[in-house]
Amino acid sequence: MPWSTLLQPAARLSAEQGLEDWYGRLLQRLGGAPQPFELALGGRLAATPGLAFLAGYQAALRVLWPAAPWSAGALCVTEGRSTRPADMHTRIDGLHIDGRKDFVTAAECADWLLVAAREDGPGEAPRLVLGVVRQGAPGVRIEALPALPLMPDIGHARLHLQQAQCERLAGDGWADYVKPFRSIEDVHVLAALCAWLHGVGQECAWPEALQLRLLAQLAGCAEVARRCPSAAPTHLLLAGLFAQQRALAAELDAAFAAGPAPWAALWQRDQGLLQIAEGARAKRLEKARQIVARA
Repeated sequence: MPWSTLLQPAARLSAEQGLEDWYGRLLQRLGGAPQPFELALGGRLAATPGLAFLAGYQAALRVLWPAAPWSAGALCVTEGRSTRPADMHTRIDGLHIDGRKDFVTAAECADWLLVAAREDGPGEAPRLVLGVVRQGAPGVRIEALPALPLMPDIGHARLHLQQAQCERLAGDGWADYVKPFRSIEDVHVLAALCAWLHGVGQECAWPEALQLRLLAQLAGCAEVARRCPSAAPTHLLLAGLFAQQRALAAELDAAFAAGPAPWAALWQRDQGLLQIAEGARAKRLEKARQIVARA
């Protein structure tokens, strides 16, 4: 979505026909094959913060795997509330994966699933490979889980794999995919939520100063999205964006309180999206400070 388009009023897309249909219509509105950051800005067209999150999440996946199909996907890492390789039991053997992933975002609409699986031998340090499996393929089963209070319109599920055939992605599963995705997802989801907020601000005639600050946030996200997600300066810049977003909290609360109740209710329900992975960001920030100080 070019900046000029972002600044124009636009009808929002709701998801009465399901997330897969919503995502397909979003791609159509964005021209079919948008660049990842333009897809994140598609959060402007979302009817809810959760749908904006989905736009940012899909954008982040396409940064991680540029050759991804244009259907929706998901990254599957978590096992038993942990993303540490040493805690994973999912295994890959050649072109087949066995195991379980316990928290898969938007799995019900995902056509393809990126699965982190171990390939290390007995006594070796954990070594991850990323394999791609297709929903509905033999040995691939999705178990839908109850909706959460936060972002209830975006479901999550458990993934069961039994000798599921996969495509292996080149590179190290941890260093090249799982680890950098944390920062890639952060910046694209933040951009999608800021685009959604800016759209609400346009529709509700929020103070111009607040709308301009949201645009500045989007410009900052665009810059950070161009940088290496594993570099220490990127983590510092990303922390700055989240600090600026926290500084807007009181203004946003006041703007929502003065406007239509449905928008305020959505924001009250889902604003916690911006606190997801806050602990991990704090650890990355502290490490980045130490690296920059030694340089």
